[in-house]
Amino acid sequence: MLRLSRLHAVLTRRQRRAPATGLRGMTLLEIMIVLAILALVMALLIGPRIFKSFNESKGEVARSTVRKLANEAYPQWAMKPSNSGKCPTFADLAEYMNSKDDKDPFGNPYVIKCGGDLPAGASGIAVMSRGEDGKEGTSDDLKSWE
Repeated sequence: MLRLSRLHAVLTRRQRRAPATGLRGMTLLEIMIVLAILALVMALLIGPRIFKSFNESKGEVARSTVRKLANEAYPQWAMKPSNSGKCPTFADLAEYMNSKDDKDPFGNPYVIKCGGDLPAGASGIAVMSRGEDGKEGTSDDLKSWE
């Protein structure tokens, strides 16, 4: 009997706990809500900067392609005797490029001018991207001769 009472005393001591002091941890749901709010704030602060740099990079890609068409692909194309005196199409010049995409990063086709259509300052060929607005003659045009 003594053993049983001793066992009962040990078990009841283990069951007794210190009174709650009012401190408790955060639940998983509360942590997830805080993380969602932080993600939303970060998206609002950083998102516009990312989109701005993405649009700037489109312009850089178009500028690079325009110059590559005029300064690298055209001279190689013009060296063939059968091409003498002709104005190339984008498909003709694309043979000398790694990319076969005839549209600029803004979704507009590249403009190729030669012969009597050459603008002042251009020699041999002039290649142009109409820029973001898609209209020729505006300030956002990217030209190989400038």
